[in-house]
Amino acid sequence: MKSIDIADLDCVFLTYDEPNREETWVKIKNMVPWARRVAGVKGSDAAHKAAADASTTDRFVLIDGDNIPDAKFFNLTLTVDEVCVYRWRARNHVNGLMYGNGGLSVWSKEFVYAMRTNEASDGATENDVEFCFYPNYYAMHDCYSTTYPNGSAFQAWRAGFREGVKMCLNKGARTTLQEFKDRVHHRNLDHLTIWHNVGRDVDNGIWAMAGARMGTYMTMITPQWDYCTVQDFAE
Repeated sequence: MKSIDIADLDCVFLTYDEPNREETWVKIKNMVPWARRVAGVKGSDAAHKAAADASTTDRFVLIDGDNIPDAKFFNLTLTVDEVCVYRWRARNHVNGLMYGNGGLSVWSKEFVYAMRTNEASDGATENDVEFCFYPNYYAMHDCYSTTYPNGSAFQAWRAGFREGVKMCLNKGARTTLQEFKDRVHHRNLDHLTIWHNVGRDVDNGIWAMAGARMGTYMTMITPQWDYCTVQDFAE
């Protein structure tokens, strides 16, 4: 273990098709002048590897394309393992949830290059649609950013749909209706309920709610649907 200053790390802004990405990029450059940008890489695994390629430091801060960090994050000192990833909570602008979805993260390049997830899954069920089940993936308690997944109706619907799928899974695996309440983590059930019901008062929030409900329906009621297609942002 050793201590590092967050401000000594490269910072990579990772964008795909977020409607407000250019506006967000200006805000991030004003906050973090040394930030770099990776744009338009298809596939979550490939995009993270492209972010690692863009970094000149062995560890780097990753900012999602719809995330606005708190400036105080860059004043932190972090005690790190050699090969790991840390993810902090983000506040969701649509429904007020605070958890790892869309949050700031610090990755080691060695971790990124070794992982096989999402479209490059190694065949382990827990890695088909998530990063978080690796043993050196650390979920941090504090919240240092706000995520804005509602720049358009489609972006909000997609964000809700993805969480509507993921919150139904037990370590990446689909459960039956009979197993659902016992095998899905209670925190995920709480989050899923909020995705389904909160956000109508926010721009495009109703689309996030509709997406979450449809993601849950597709996962739990239509077993012939391959839930792993949620890894593809174009779907």
